[in-house]
Amino acid sequence: MTSRKIIAPGLRLYALIFCATLAAYFPALKAGFIWNDADYVTKPALQSVGGLGRILFEVGATEQYYPLLHGAFWVEHRLWGDATLGYHLLNVLLHATSACLIVVFLRNLRRDPAAVAGAPQTAEGYFGMADAPALAGLLFALHPVCVESVAWVSEQKNTLSTVFYLLAAITYLNWAERRSGPAAYVFSLLLFVASILSKSVAATLPGALLVILWWKRGRLSLRRDFLPLAPFLAVGLAWGLFSAWVESTYVGAQGADFSLGALQRFVLAGRVAWFYLGKLAWPANLIFIYPRWHIDATAPLAWVYPVGLLLLLGALWFARSRIPGPLAALLFFLGSLFPLSGIFNAYGFIFSYVADHWQYLPMIGILALAAGGWERIAARRMVPAGILALATLCVLGVLTFRQCGLYREVETFYRRTIAGNPGCWMAHTNLGLILADSNRPDEAISEYGQALRLDPYRPEVIHNDLGVVLLAQGRLPEAAEQFREALRRDPGSPDYHRNLGNALLREGLLAEAVDQFSAAAVGDPGNSRVRNNLGIALAESGRSPEAIEQFQEAVRLEPGYVEAHFNLALVLLRARRDGEARRELETVLRLNPDYEPARTSLRRLAAVDSGAANP
Repeated sequence: MTSRKIIAPGLRLYALIFCATLAAYFPALKAGFIWNDADYVTKPALQSVGGLGRILFEVGATEQYYPLLHGAFWVEHRLWGDATLGYHLLNVLLHATSACLIVVFLRNLRRDPAAVAGAPQTAEGYFGMADAPALAGLLFALHPVCVESVAWVSEQKNTLSTVFYLLAAITYLNWAERRSGPAAYVFSLLLFVASILSKSVAATLPGALLVILWWKRGRLSLRRDFLPLAPFLAVGLAWGLFSAWVESTYVGAQGADFSLGALQRFVLAGRVAWFYLGKLAWPANLIFIYPRWHIDATAPLAWVYPVGLLLLLGALWFARSRIPGPLAALLFFLGSLFPLSGIFNAYGFIFSYVADHWQYLPMIGILALAAGGWERIAARRMVPAGILALATLCVLGVLTFRQCGLYREVETFYRRTIAGNPGCWMAHTNLGLILADSNRPDEAISEYGQALRLDPYRPEVIHNDLGVVLLAQGRLPEAAEQFREALRRDPGSPDYHRNLGNALLREGLLAEAVDQFSAAAVGDPGNSRVRNNLGIALAESGRSPEAIEQFQEAVRLEPGYVEAHFNLALVLLRARRDGEARRELETVLRLNPDYEPARTSLRRLAAVDSGAANP
């Protein structure tokens, strides 16, 4: 009887959290893939068992080296392929699990009544969850700021990492409070490693644990608190430095767009913190890419943000003996946010210095503080707190439901991003790609033009994409002009040389086309398509022996390349090397029995042979 009374309210609460989360995120279950998902949902080259080995052990095989995350995506792709429902449903369930773990985590902290003196210690009350841990879990589950992490497939790194992070924290604190044996310590360290192998921001856990232990005990001890966390700190620091190197070396977080001075970074960190606190308190106008701020450390108003933050920290520090909770919550928030506060470079900074998914983990501290404040108000019966909490959760749930619509399908996603941030060159560029793929070239050209007017990062990419659309329309001189501009900005790109070569070849400018394809072959010697195109340009220039060499190299690089085999056959016929030509044509038909031009050429060759045999 007693056990039932203890367990049943908790089970009802966790069921409520899962049901509420599924209801709020129901539109996300019907969402598709959006930007960057192709870099996370397992690429064809990594879908084999050997590909799994590369995911786990090869830095650079995936966009970011998160082996546990990409290993999970590998398994998921085996289960449901490119069908989006499975990925979205798993993300929602992981998010709901984290919300439940927040409840468990906060309730475990409250086993020591002295840690939360004056707070009710009951799980009963308003709609069965009057305690602060329950409200904190529901706030996390339903807050619309979380939508970007839950409805975007790529951000499974957030939802998966946070589950391991919270499990590690719960396990470690149970061990630290002597509620479990030494095996729990090792298990918590393994969970921590699993968390950072899913997303590096979890490396902040040791600092968060120190904040929590200080909040509970009022002081920290070197032997009792710091030394046990030394392995966690070492692992977290090493992985954080490694991730920063990967972000710079492989992802591209370097260059002029990341060259902020120390004062600029200090100002930026203050503004970032206030931005996120504002979105937590008033989650209006949430968009995927926020406008990118211009950081001017010489402007007096720019210092309002960091100075205001320091004053707030100072005030909470002086009040820590009476109310330590607010300081602990803010330190947790700022510490968890630190890797993405602007102090270090992150590739996403080329688009914006802030993003909703970057505060998925840090927001837990602020939500816990808000729930604790609500509980104190409820205890004093100053307002109808239960009704107020229920109304707040309903509003948040509705906002989350509506925000999920942003991720319904990719064109809607970019159009709504542009509506909220017209200066987002990335959205204009990617919308242009979608429109071009949808055979809407005029609209695509308009979007590319908009992107180029917005001073984008790496404009050469947009010039190249615009050239591809113009080339498809047959506007050859305009396409060539765009490819030349792309090459002016990035002279070493094989793709730009190849595309310019294609435009020149179609214009009949054979000598220039040969030069461009030759440059592309030097930059990308293993590209069979470049070799084939160079062979065509050489053949049309009357340079058959050189053309034969290029076609032979193309089929060596890609034995199943039907067009290269056929082109080689045609040039061999022109060179009167009929036997070799026949073998190539037979290879074409073996690879593709329906390739009629090869069959026709074989008939003509047979007719010539027959005529020679019967003069």
